[in-house]
Amino acid sequence: MKKIKKTKIIATIGPASSSSEIMEKMMIEGVDVFRINFSHAKHDEVKKVIKRIRNIDKKLSLNTAIIGDLQGPKLRIGKMRKNSSFKIGDKITIDCKSQLVGNSKKLYVNYKNLAKDINEGEKILLDDGKIILKTLSTNKKNLIDAEVIQGGEVNSNKGFNLPNTKISLSPLTDKDIKDAVLAIKENVDWLALSFVRNKSDIENLHKIIDKYSEYRIPVISKIEKPEAIKNIDEIIKVSSGLMVARGDLGVELPSSEIPLIQKKLVAKAKKERIPIIIATQMMESMMESINPSRAEVNDVANSVMDGADAVMLSGETSVGEHPVEVIKTMSSIINKVENSNLISIASKKPKDQKSERYITKSICFSAAKMANDIKAKAISTLTNSGYTAFQISSWRPSTHILVFTSNRRILNQLNLLWGVKAFFYDGFQTTDRTVEEINKIALDNKYLQKGDKVINLTSMPIDKKGMTNTLRISEI
Repeated sequence: MKKIKKTKIIATIGPASSSSEIMEKMMIEGVDVFRINFSHAKHDEVKKVIKRIRNIDKKLSLNTAIIGDLQGPKLRIGKMRKNSSFKIGDKITIDCKSQLVGNSKKLYVNYKNLAKDINEGEKILLDDGKIILKTLSTNKKNLIDAEVIQGGEVNSNKGFNLPNTKISLSPLTDKDIKDAVLAIKENVDWLALSFVRNKSDIENLHKIIDKYSEYRIPVISKIEKPEAIKNIDEIIKVSSGLMVARGDLGVELPSSEIPLIQKKLVAKAKKERIPIIIATQMMESMMESINPSRAEVNDVANSVMDGADAVMLSGETSVGEHPVEVIKTMSSIINKVENSNLISIASKKPKDQKSERYITKSICFSAAKMANDIKAKAISTLTNSGYTAFQISSWRPSTHILVFTSNRRILNQLNLLWGVKAFFYDGFQTTDRTVEEINKIALDNKYLQKGDKVINLTSMPIDKKGMTNTLRISEI
């Protein structure tokens, strides 16, 4: 009998992993989702990579999801003279209009509105927080005076962060819009938006999706700004998923705060029935080493036990030396810990009885609870929109979640969800006949065996493809 790896693995495509041969090996070892990082991707290569993934899917009978991850605004300093460095207490002039070559007394930044947006006392972090400046004054036009409170060597084109500043720059740049249009036309399964600060950021991306597609591709909000943490409830309401981008978040907030933020975000996402991804530096030592550190193993394991839908690899698979081995190692960790009783998401029975989806929510909740009580081997559901899959997955039942759909647009998308295995099925007849057929598909694919109990969820009448309103227990 086959075992479904419930916590999904996302691998970032790059030079180390973009060949058909390597991608196929990674998918065999446990990749469920591929991430295309538009920070480094060229459009011609993106098209080729997507085609390769879809071809391997057909070959291996898989439904691998693809996330198009938009870069967002990259804030950078300009060119610096060699051997430039800042010392604690130094006074620095920052110019956001004149593209001067910086030195130990001045530097240029590529964000033209910085002097207008920043306020006295706010910090500027250079090079992932290695250097910290404190704003002394700004003329609100082009110049900022700052004091060095943590010094070091300053190199050209390094990034900078503004943890305290409410910036007016949109997270959707001209480049992002062009990348989003390409991703939409290439039918990616998810889009991820960087540097989300409030709900209007996601709504603006929705407008672009609606303009270029009849089908709204779901959007994952990347949480990497303190402002996003403050506005998280409104962001969740317009998001289809969350990503805890611990890299930038760990620069702009004290590192000691990140573990608790991660746990809180997982709990919030599950309460709202949307998937959540834990990202950044999960297995970074395996970019060079064949083995992870103990701390990295614990990090992955804790993310799984927190209840994350997926864990994501970045440089480890895009430019690392061991892209296949890191997938194999991560799969091994997940399989060891994901059935632990320590994985618990506080969830209560749905109470919003006036909601038009209350019956569906209640049935999904009951199915998850009943599956555990009667030790069913699977919850099997028919869906046209994917809604029941999101609902059942969020309750974290101890059994397989087998999802059958005639909607090919959601088939790969569902592969991001915890515990879900999706199948294409379009043989809608009578309820009895349909249940028999999908149970046989699960049996033939070795997700069930003779004598197993399975909970079947359907809508009646079945040919209307309406909201789930029926729960039935079958024995294979």
